[in-house]
Amino acid sequence: MITQTKDTQAALTPNAAWDLLKEGNKRFVEKQQADRDLLGQVEQTATGQYPFATILSCIDSRVSAELIYDQGVGDIFSARVAGNIVNADILGSMEFACKLAGTKIIVVLGHTSCGAVKGACDDAKMGNLTELLSKIRPAVHAVSEPADAAERTSKNLDFVNSVAEKNVQMTIDNIRTQSPVLKEMEGNGEILIVGGMYDISTGKIHYM
Repeated sequence: MITQTKDTQAALTPNAAWDLLKEGNKRFVEKQQADRDLLGQVEQTATGQYPFATILSCIDSRVSAELIYDQGVGDIFSARVAGNIVNADILGSMEFACKLAGTKIIVVLGHTSCGAVKGACDDAKMGNLTELLSKIRPAVHAVSEPADAAERTSKNLDFVNSVAEKNVQMTIDNIRTQSPVLKEMEGNGEILIVGGMYDISTGKIHYM
C-alpha cells in the first residue's frame, strides 16, 4: 500500500476517500489486511503528512479507527473521545484537518454497546464524566421508543444502540451548526461528513 503524498491526497475526491475507507473495513472483516511497511511509512511521513480522512470515534478499546479501517501511518486523523461527541477543541481539530491539512471526509463513528451511551441512558454521574454524558443525553431524549421508563436503560441493548445511532446523527448536526468552516466546505463539495456505526461483534461498519 502506498503512503499518502500531497499529490495522491489532492487527486482524491471526497467520494473516493469514502471508498478507500469502505474498502479498508472490508479487508479488515475478511482478514485480508494490506501488507504495509509501517516503519517505512514512519520514515516517509517524517517530513510531512497528507491524510485523506478524519475519523471521530469513541475511546472504546475495541474501536481503533486505524485498525478497523485497515489504514497505515499518515492515512487518517483520528480524534477519540467517549461517546464520539464534539466540543470546540474537536471542532478546531477537524477544521485544521480539513481546511489546512486537506482531508476529504469526516466520519463520525459510533459503535454498538457503547459504554458512554449506556451511562447517558442511566443518567450516570461521576466527576467530569457527568458533563461529558450530558452531551449525549439529548440523544437519549430524542429516541422515543420504548416509552416504558423501565426499558430505557443500559440493560436494553436495542435501546442503547438506537441512542448511539441518534447520537451520531446529532453529532453531525452539531458539526454543521457549530463549524461554519466545515459546513461551507461540505456545501462546496470539498468534503463529505458522514455517520457510521461499528458493530463490535462483527467488525463491520454500516453507514447512515
